[in-house]
Order: sequence, then C-alpha cells, then structure tokens
Amino acid sequence: MADTEGIDVIDCTRCPELVESRSGVVNGTGASDAAIVFVGEAPGADEDREGEPFVGRSGGVLDDKLTERGLDRDSVRITNCVRCRPPENRDPNAEELANCREFLDREITGIDPELIVTLGKVPSEHLLDTDVAVTKQAGAVTETRIGDATYRLLICVHPAATFYDGSQEATLDSALDTVAELVGVDTGDGEGSGQSRLGDY
Repeated sequence: MADTEGIDVIDCTRCPELVESRSGVVNGTGASDAAIVFVGEAPGADEDREGEPFVGRSGGVLDDKLTERGLDRDSVRITNCVRCRPPENRDPNAEELANCREFLDREITGIDPELIVTLGKVPSEHLLDTDVAVTKQAGAVTETRIGDATYRLLICVHPAATFYDGSQEATLDSALDTVAELVGVDTGDGEGSGQSRLGDY
C-alpha cells in the first residue's frame, strides 16, 4: 500500500462557512493504491464526528454491498468532493466544490485508480462537468479527464437513496455488480474473472 503523503489535507480555510460548521477535515480512507475510488459529495454529521467518510447509515449500506462483492474498505478508496461538512448537511455549493477540487484531483491522480465510482448526482456532475440523471444512468461507464490523465468513471446512485426509495436498492446492486465485474473481482462464486474488463469499454 502506498502512503498518503501529499494526498491528505491537514488544514484548509478556503470556505469560511464550512470551517465554522466542521469539527475537522475529513480525508479519504482506504488503500492509497486502490483500483477503485468511490467519490461521495461531502461529510455528514457522523463523518464529521468520526473523521472518516461514509461511516454513518449510508456507509453501512456501502460496506455491506462491497463485502457481498468480495471488496472491503481497506481494498478500495472512499473520499468526497468536499472534505468539510456543510451546515445542516446541505449540498456543497459551486464555490465550495471548486475550492476543494484541487484536493480531489490530487487524491485521484496520486492513487491512479482503474475506475472512479461517483456516488450520487453531485459527484457525478462535478467530475463529468455535465448534467447527470443518476437513476437512469447508474451503471454507465464513461471517461473523465483529471490533470494529464483520462480515467474510466462509473455513475452510481448514492447508498442513501435506498432509504427513501426501495427500488433504488436494485439500481445500486446492479451498478456495484458492474464495478466488481469491471475490475475483475473474484467473488469465489464463479462470477468474477479475476481479470479487469475495463479495456472493453
């Protein structure tokens, strides 16, 4: 596992409102040489309190879904577009996303993953710079340019979507099945080939 020097943000004061609302900066966690980077939008209350992304209820869903597919938090990277909790868990605004983009780009290029998975509308639109209908496009594989490199990106619904609409669980499952297939996860049930299929896309 590579180290995280140069990837983690120690302190930042670019967004005064977020500095006021946060307990601290929430950096990405997991392998810093991961094949997969999951990107959410911003820390919530649980994440702000514990200092790690996706540790609340939606994080539990993500953990369970990854485990079902032969993945775990230590083998992937999980991060957010914005590293500080917005007040009242609102969506980060355009200025906040722009202020934090340098850190996200540095994290992704430092890890150099095979696949980026965007969890929800905000990170999908942020990294693709276009409108995204997440539910309709979940599981779709496209490309995004970050720095001097092009990365494969898979659009996925946010795990929290399953709390409000039970039908979204099937959408989440299907997208994560595609993730496991693309990176060649060997699940032990004959479904995973152990070979990456990203070259097919």
